[in-house]
Amino acid sequence: MQIHIDNLTFETIVGILEKERLTPQKVTLHVKIAYDYQGDNFIDYAKVSAFLESEMNAMCYFLLEDALKDLSQKLKVFYPQISKLKLKILKPDILPNAIVGVSHTIYYAQN
Repeated sequence: MQIHIDNLTFETIVGILEKERLTPQKVTLHVKIAYDYQGDNFIDYAKVSAFLESEMNAMCYFLLEDALKDLSQKLKVFYPQISKLKLKILKPDILPNAIVGVSHTIYYAQN
């Protein structure tokens, strides 16, 4: 089973530049979660979306790489049934001629 969350867009404080630390900027997240669905162990995509936005706003990460690592670890703690997680965080407005960001894919060993 896979959950897809595409174009989760909100404003938050993220970045290392002074203006990025003072003014929220738009970020867009794309998430793909693979897990073994069995009855009541489903993953609620609305809760995952709300968690990601809330956590990014609370943590005010300096680097997108740190956000990726932290958010991925926390999702796995909350949802141990995750077998594969692909997370991409984009800053669509930081450059005038490109959408930039970071992504990674993590495969988790199944117990």
